[in-house]
This record gives sequence, C-alpha cells and structure tokens, in this order.
Amino acid sequence: MRKLLAVDRELARRRGSDNLARYNKGPKKHKKQLAFHRAKQRNRWVFGGNRSGKTECGAVECVYMARGIHPYRKNRENVFGWVVSLTAQVQRDVAQRKILYYLRPDWIEDIVMTSGRKDSPASGVIDQILVKNVFGGISVIGFKSCEMGRERFQGSSLDFVWFDEEPPQDIYEECRMRVADRKGDIFGTMTPLKGLTFVYEEIYLNPKNDPEIWYEFMEWADNPYLPKSEIALLEQTLDETTLQARKLGKFCTREGLVYPEFDETVHVIPPFSVPPEWQDTISIDPGLKNPLSAHWYAVDFDGNVYVVAEHYAAGLDVDSHADAIFAVSEKIGWKKDARGRLTALIDPAADSRTLAAKRSVTELFYDRGILADPHVCKDVFAGIAQVKRYLSRKNGMPDLYIFSNCVHMIREFKGYFWGNDEAPVKRDDHAMDELRYYLMTKPQASGVPREKTAIERDKERLIRRLGRRK
Repeated sequence: MRKLLAVDRELARRRGSDNLARYNKGPKKHKKQLAFHRAKQRNRWVFGGNRSGKTECGAVECVYMARGIHPYRKNRENVFGWVVSLTAQVQRDVAQRKILYYLRPDWIEDIVMTSGRKDSPASGVIDQILVKNVFGGISVIGFKSCEMGRERFQGSSLDFVWFDEEPPQDIYEECRMRVADRKGDIFGTMTPLKGLTFVYEEIYLNPKNDPEIWYEFMEWADNPYLPKSEIALLEQTLDETTLQARKLGKFCTREGLVYPEFDETVHVIPPFSVPPEWQDTISIDPGLKNPLSAHWYAVDFDGNVYVVAEHYAAGLDVDSHADAIFAVSEKIGWKKDARGRLTALIDPAADSRTLAAKRSVTELFYDRGILADPHVCKDVFAGIAQVKRYLSRKNGMPDLYIFSNCVHMIREFKGYFWGNDEAPVKRDDHAMDELRYYLMTKPQASGVPREKTAIERDKERLIRRLGRRK
C-alpha cells in the first residue's frame, strides 16, 4: 500500500510540473500561438512585440518536435535541433529557461553543460539536452549563440532550428543549409528592433513568393495573459515608432510606414469571381526599363473598392505590356467597349513626348486598344490621405480590399516608407502611385442605388468574412 501511495504521489508531482499540458488550455487561448503551431510551412516566423507571447510558442515548438508529440505536424524519432540565441547570456536567461519550463523532468535523459552544473542547469549555460522521444529514441536539443560565429554552425544535419530573436544573415543562411537534407524546419520569434534587415527583405516582403515562408504579427493585445493596466503603462512610456516594434512587432524605420493602417489579415482577401456590374477600370503606372504596374479595380454597390488582378513587369516594350494587359483581362472576364477596347487611367507623364519619340506612351497604348486617360490627380499628399481613408476601419470594416494574387501591390504596401524629406521614399512604389491615381478619381458605387438581392447580400457578407481571415 505504501508503494502504491508513493507511486500516486510521484504521478501527481509529475502532472503538477507538466507545463506543456497546460499550454494554451482553458478559457484563455492565445489564438496566434495556435496559428503558428498549425502552419504547415517549413520557414515560419513570429514578429512580435515584447511580452506578446512569441518566445513561448518557439520553446513549445521545440519541445513538441523533440518529444515527437507535435499535434499538427508529422512526428519523427531521434530528432536533432538547435536553439539559436544572440549570446550565451541571452540563451541562459531566455531560451533555455523556456525550454526547461516546458520539459518535464522525467522527459530528460541527460543534460550536457557548457558551463555550470547539470543538477542546476538553469543557472549555467547548456550545450545539449537529451530528450526522451515517445517513439523510444533520444532527441537532442542543442544550444548555439550567434557570438560563436558562422563557422561553429557548420557540419550538422538538423531537423529544426529555432531563432530566438533575429540572427545575422550569414548564420541564418548557414542554418538553412543544415536543415536542407532532412527537409527540416526553420522558425524564428523576434521583435524587429533592427529596422529593415534581411529578414524584412527575404521573409516579410518575400519577393520570390516562396510558398514555404509563413509569418504572423503578434502584439500585446493578442496575449490574453497580459493585463490591460500593464499595456496602458507601457504605452505611456514609448514613442510612436518604438511602439510599432515593441507593441505591434512591426518593421519600421525612424521615419515610419506611410500606411501603418494596412493589415494583411484584414485588407487582403482570397480572389472570387467579380460580378460584371462591379468592374470599373484599370490603373497604370508606366515603365519600360522600370516596372510597369497595372491593376484592375472593381467597386461594389456600397462603394467598397476591390483590387482584383495585376500585371507588374519590367524591361518590356509597349506591345508586350499591352498583350499582357489584354491576356489578364481575358482571364478574368474584364469588360471591353463595343470595339473590343479596354479603358484605363495612366500617369500624366505618359502623355508627354520627347525628341526621341514621335508618339507618347498614352498614344502607343491607344493604338493597341487601351484607352488610357492621363487626366488624374498626382497630388501625393492628397492621394495618400485618400488611400488612408479607404484603409480606415473606423466603421468596423475598411473600404479597400486587395486580392491575394496581387502580390506586388501587397509587397509595396509593406515596404512604403517616409523619407527624410517628408515625402515617401521613391523605391518600389509603382503600384502605390497608380492606386492613388485610381482612388483620387473618387470611384462611385456600381449601378443605380437599389434594393440588393439576397444573393448580393450573401456574397458581400462572405467577402467581409473572408477579409477577416489570413
């Protein structure tokens, strides 16, 4: 009987120390932590403010994989992964402390120390933790610090790498090589305090549209365990630019984003078949050597604007651009006039002629069946204010939605910053220009105001519901 009681007490002790079992359980759930664990991509990042819960999900992901108990991914035996911190001190104070918090003592086969004693691992620097895998093998969680230098990251073949905060680019690239042959995962949890680094360029902007890249922004309001009084106290002590990073996890420069109102989870929606009566016009920012940006705009019965398709290419002549614009129009069933021509807005600069050209770009497009109207407003500041009004959610929902296949416009929204001269930086802004041209024409609600049909009401409700999803 005494032995049975002792076993019961030991089991109760182990259950009491099972912090992983209590993770995201109960009435309070951190929805963005769950979204991170559910994501199927192999290169996953959480850009989070301080105390938003980002480090928790990184540590739990490591324990899930090492134990072979991941609830949303294929599990493996004898997993080998690295936890990468900026320094050994940060490793001790943050990443390894979180890993130890979620590892039950009876799950640990052994601990190898770099410094300190393994019977008190939290106070030293850990080299490796050997974890009992549920399949019967032993997994290894190794710890690295960026201060070691890239050479110390060579040679190993890994199942995962967790970056706790942003690493140097050379170490990131070396770690990508380490997971390649085992088709392993890279995931990072970071507060973007360094500005527009390679993570901003390669992960956030994702210029190559790598399907294995996934990211989520995590802010204070997403953490159900952070008291509102604490949030209010922190907000009072930080300037607006610092708040963008430390509260919202947003990338920013000291000058800041032109459109901080833009939110991919709200303004970007899956494509759907646009009713013919919604179709309005195309807007073009011309370029031959530089990219030409063209987008197709629709307006619903309530005046909401939808950006439904794009053509974005550099180094082509007018013939090639015109052919591509007609091809996109055919694909989406875009309206033409009785003579088979398309209508568009275009930058007024396209209406000018040079000594080297007898005909303007506007005239060249006209010759190819695209009636491009150059009479648009080019006032940058008035145009930016207009775009901000369409992005605003003061009435619950915005007035501007962008189809997810318009990847270049989405990328430009995310990388459109103010410069030092109180004007936006003139770089990768072609879609931003023609969006302003279009919205400054003050698009009207499509059709004559009338009672909507049940189908129309259902479709618009569906569109708004989709717009609230990633």
